[in-house]
Amino acid sequence: MSASVPIHAPNCVVGVIGGGQLGRMIALAARRLGVRTVIWTGGLEAPAVECADEVIDLPFDDEEALRDFCGRVTVSTVEFENIPCHTLEKVAECTGLFPSPRAICICQNREREKNFLKENGIPHTWYAVISNAADLAAAMKELNGPGVLKTADFGYDGKGQLKLEGTEDPETIWAAFDAPRAVLEAWVPFDKELSVMVARGADGVTVTYDPAENRHRHHILDVSIVPARVSPAVTLEAAAIARRVAEALDYRGILGVEFFLKADGSLLVNEIAPRPHNSGHHTLDACVTSQFEQQLRAVIGLPLGSTRLLSPVVMLNLLGDMWPEETTPPDWHPLFADGEASLHLYGKRHARGRRKMGHANILGATTESALERAEALKAEWLGL
Repeated sequence: MSASVPIHAPNCVVGVIGGGQLGRMIALAARRLGVRTVIWTGGLEAPAVECADEVIDLPFDDEEALRDFCGRVTVSTVEFENIPCHTLEKVAECTGLFPSPRAICICQNREREKNFLKENGIPHTWYAVISNAADLAAAMKELNGPGVLKTADFGYDGKGQLKLEGTEDPETIWAAFDAPRAVLEAWVPFDKELSVMVARGADGVTVTYDPAENRHRHHILDVSIVPARVSPAVTLEAAAIARRVAEALDYRGILGVEFFLKADGSLLVNEIAPRPHNSGHHTLDACVTSQFEQQLRAVIGLPLGSTRLLSPVVMLNLLGDMWPEETTPPDWHPLFADGEASLHLYGKRHARGRRKMGHANILGATTESALERAEALKAEWLGL
């Protein structure tokens, strides 16, 4: 582990590579701690710029931007993983980057991620690496059943995925898939989808948050129910596996580990996110320490904060299809009238169907009461 950077050291500045909503919430957490931030947007639309102290609005492969970024920051982190590995390595050489380029580059590519899980004995779905139609034909024959073909790179929220029943023609499928490399995974008949946020500090101390029970709509996270409605044994096992993942990566920062919970109570790791995660947004209102403050603590070298859950909570994603018009938000009065709901908007000016525009955290005495109120709000905004 690298030496920590004292939070109140002169000119301590945290650089954030990426300018989306996760970067925005990291910057907001930094302001609370009195930490300055530099956001490197990559030249993309960047909700984080409104909350940052400084902004570099240039592509990630721009050498001038790289020099500028490294010259301004004390230590750096990322808010999404799809950043060129060579850029990450150059940043790490000059400022220190947490999590490490190795960890990020493993998680940004499904082939590397699956191989990492296999090599470290972490439970995962059956998979095969595909680079041509012959590979796909052989894998489909071995699988002998339904599966999901996924691009090796740049897949998220259901993008770059194709469900296969197992009877399709491999030549036709591969010709239409339009990817140089892919992974075929077995289709898992799961009981629930879960996730665990795990944080590992500069000193190797590791903490986990309560598992979230996740439901999806259009392949995008819809609601996270916390604590997940699972047995104590499943809760302990999910936390233990998440710790194993973080330790095997020699991780520093916050990490999201997504699971399939099968009917027999066993867990399989589905994906790993080397950053704050959508299913951890409930921590902003329902935990002692939010996932965003936890990220900063780990990156800067502070002791990690408590992950204690203060209240059962449901996180509801607010997608663009809830907006009546592209620039007209829903009527938020029902949310404020609830009394135990909090609104978090991301500052995006134009709503599109499945674009993440914000989220709401609904607290309650029980998960069931919070879920009932979250579903009522969603139905009202969708006109159901």
